[in-house]
Amino acid sequence: MGKICIVDYGVGNLRSVTKALEKVGAEVVVTSERNVLKFHDVVVLPGVGSFDAAIVNLQRQNLMDVLMEKVKNGFVFGICLGYQLLYESSEEGVEKGLGILKGKVCRFPTKSGLKVPHMGWNKITVVKSSSILSEFSDKYVYFVHSYYVVNFDRSVVAAVCNYGINFDAAVETENIFATQFHPEKSGKVGLKILENFLKVVKKRWL
Repeated sequence: MGKICIVDYGVGNLRSVTKALEKVGAEVVVTSERNVLKFHDVVVLPGVGSFDAAIVNLQRQNLMDVLMEKVKNGFVFGICLGYQLLYESSEEGVEKGLGILKGKVCRFPTKSGLKVPHMGWNKITVVKSSSILSEFSDKYVYFVHSYYVVNFDRSVVAAVCNYGINFDAAVETENIFATQFHPEKSGKVGLKILENFLKVVKKRWL
């Protein structure tokens, strides 16, 4: 397996993701360059920022079609905003998402006693067999988000969480892995999730 490519699209939390992946044994390259990204088959979309700004930056950097190619012929791991970008649209803005997965991104409703953004540790429930999450049902991970994903295809949902409402905390397909929470900020559990992702990639690359 070659290096993991973290996409720098101007709004991501690059340093902590890089350090976490390196801690579990990955070789990492961070890039905003199309000609670099296209030569890496394992891509991480990190996430802190706004949906529209992220999409506009990806378009400006001419990376949209390269990311679509990685979905077909590689592996993609989306984190927080990077997870939300995989969908068709967001209530946060007007830009169209990547549309790789079917669903929409909604803002948390305002309810008494619940602060938005949802920030801090919360428990996930794993709802299907997962290559990276199965051992972590009822474990606590770290969230920072004001928007959540509604998946139209429930078969991709790997874990859910509750914050006033139930929402999809993670998805997994054959080569797409994405979490609403931040594994790089989730202590030993988060590091193990990233380590499991590396194991999946290495196993399928053999």
